[in-house]
Amino acid sequence: MGETRQHDRSEGDDSRNTRTGSNTQSSEVADRVRAAREGLDPLHVPVMLDRIVELLAPALTEPGAVLVDGTLGLGGHAEALLKACPEMHLVGVDRDTSALERSAERLAPYGDRTHFVHAVYSDLPEALEQAGVTGAQAVLLDLGVSSPQLDETDRGFAYAHEAPLDMRMDRTQELTAADVVNNYPVADLTRVLRVHGEERFASRIARAIERRRAQGPLDSTSELAELVREAIPAATRRTGGHPAKRTFQGLRIEVNAELSILEDALPAALSSLDVGGRIAVLSYHSLEDRMSKRALAALAKDTTPADLPVPLPDRQPEIRLLTRGAELPTDEENEQNPRARSARLRAAERVRAPSR
Repeated sequence: MGETRQHDRSEGDDSRNTRTGSNTQSSEVADRVRAAREGLDPLHVPVMLDRIVELLAPALTEPGAVLVDGTLGLGGHAEALLKACPEMHLVGVDRDTSALERSAERLAPYGDRTHFVHAVYSDLPEALEQAGVTGAQAVLLDLGVSSPQLDETDRGFAYAHEAPLDMRMDRTQELTAADVVNNYPVADLTRVLRVHGEERFASRIARAIERRRAQGPLDSTSELAELVREAIPAATRRTGGHPAKRTFQGLRIEVNAELSILEDALPAALSSLDVGGRIAVLSYHSLEDRMSKRALAALAKDTTPADLPVPLPDRQPEIRLLTRGAELPTDEENEQNPRARSARLRAAERVRAPSR
């Protein structure tokens, strides 16, 4: 969903930089990767751009091929693929109206090959219907919060800036981070921080918030960050980055219903792929990556009962995994773009129509 992402590092046990298949790109794909980079600002190159183009471009070579970018953001990945695949059309989906406006401006040179939809990416079938297409040859989901959302201080995503506690990706929705912090019962607030934020001091932080909000509404990012810092044991503060990062992650995921949306979005995206179509999912923390891993693995299995002597045609794998485990950014990319460090990439190709 944009140029770069920032999240906690994924804790999956199968992340690696290895790739399935040949380690050598075909000359055609290599040419597409080089073309995709031409003219891009080196300071705003999307996360794992070359690998995304390498994985998705082979499915987008035919006239009229459709790429659905379900988290369009500033359109960096989409722009690269529009350059690399001159026959493809883009359906760009985003819940953030300001992101859609910016990406439409950026992608104006490809106006006859683009269609933009304001929607949550779990509504992908409806987005395709609105765009007038019945299926996709590629789907990209670049999850999480984008750099513009982090950098626009009034959005309230970043603990490093003074701002209202907002954190809404879609500013047309009502629920904000301030609503969660000030109105959730302590038990629910603890759950949000522990489950979504993976914060081991969730209970201590929730009780500290309860004491503070008894004095009046807590609506400042800097005040919340300081409250969290004081609630966490002093020895813990000295390691692991900013003490408030997991609290802010948990609140953001809750406000935007990110995990429930992803749970619906993955099967919707996979079912929208035509045979030969490809999907790539970039996640930025272990919760997202585990969900992506399970959704892909479930369709990559032969589910023929073990006691049958021959495989059943309708139980054969629907997809072929294109990545072995979760691929990581290169060391070079991590050095150039620290926000890429937590990225995990999984990809697959549909090899059989979905079972009905």
